[in-house]
Amino acid sequence: MAESVKTLAALRRHIASLEGVPAAQPHARVETGHAPLDHALDGGLARGRVHEFFAAADEAAAGAGLALILARLAAGEAPLLWLRTAAAGRAGGMPYGPGLAAFGIDPARLLIGVMADEAMLLRAAVDALRCPALGALLAELRGPAPLLDLTASRRLALAAESSGVTAFMLRVSGDPVPSAADTRWRVAAAPSPPLPGNGPGRSAFDLSLLRRRAGRDGLCWRLAWDNGRGMFEEREGGRDERHGLGQDGGGRDGGGRDGQAPLSGAVVPVPADRPAAHRAA
Repeated sequence: MAESVKTLAALRRHIASLEGVPAAQPHARVETGHAPLDHALDGGLARGRVHEFFAAADEAAAGAGLALILARLAAGEAPLLWLRTAAAGRAGGMPYGPGLAAFGIDPARLLIGVMADEAMLLRAAVDALRCPALGALLAELRGPAPLLDLTASRRLALAAESSGVTAFMLRVSGDPVPSAADTRWRVAAAPSPPLPGNGPGRSAFDLSLLRRRAGRDGLCWRLAWDNGRGMFEEREGGRDERHGLGQDGGGRDGGGRDGQAPLSGAVVPVPADRPAAHRAA
C-alpha cells in the first residue's frame, strides 16, 4: 500500500506527482457487471460525478467494502485515493492488505490520505478531484458532517465534472441532506451466497437507490462480488427469490431477513494492538 498521506500539503505533492500517470479510460459509465443494476443506471454509474453511500455505524465495513470496489472499477489502472479523518481511522481501523486483494484492489495503487479534520478532508477532496490523472476518489466521513452542505457538495461536483474523476462519498452514521450528488445509496451487509462444501461465500451487499438526479429511484438489489471475474454477480433471473430482492425493489436498508448473520466480506479493520507485521504495508 502506498505510504499514507498525513497532511494536506503532502497530499498536494502526491497529486502533482500523478501528472505522469496514465488516467483511467474516459468511458461515460462505470459498469458493475450486474445487468439489472447497470440497466437501471443507463449503463452504470456516471463517471466524473459524485456518488454518496450511506451506512449505519454497524455497517461501516460493508459500506467501505462496496465503495472501495466501485472506486476500483472506476479507477481502472490509475491510482485510487482514499481520504479519511484521523478519527475515522481510529474508529474503523486501517485496511487489511489481503482484504483489499479479495476485492481486486492492488495495494500499490491505493493512496490513503489521513486528514486532521473534516474541513481539511473536504479541501483535499476538491484538490484531488482536480487532478485528471487520478483514477477515483473515496472520501470517508463519519457522523452528521455539517460542513458537507449543498455548497461544499457543489464544489466537489464541479471539480469532478471538470476532470472526469469519479468521487465516492462514504457517509457512516450520517443522514441524507440536500446535495449535488448524482446518486445516493443505502448500503448494508447481506448473507453470502452459499458455496459447495459450505465454504465461505462471496462478499454480498444489500444496495438501495435512495435518489438519482436524472432517473428512477427507490430500487433495491442484492450484489455478490465475484473477484475472479472482477464484477458483481448477477443471480439467475436477476432476482433472489429467497430474499425477495431484485430490480423492482421489495428489499430494505438492512441485512438479510432470514435471520442469518450478514457476511459482508468487506475490508477487515486491524486492531490497534495487532503486530505491525500483520498490517497492510
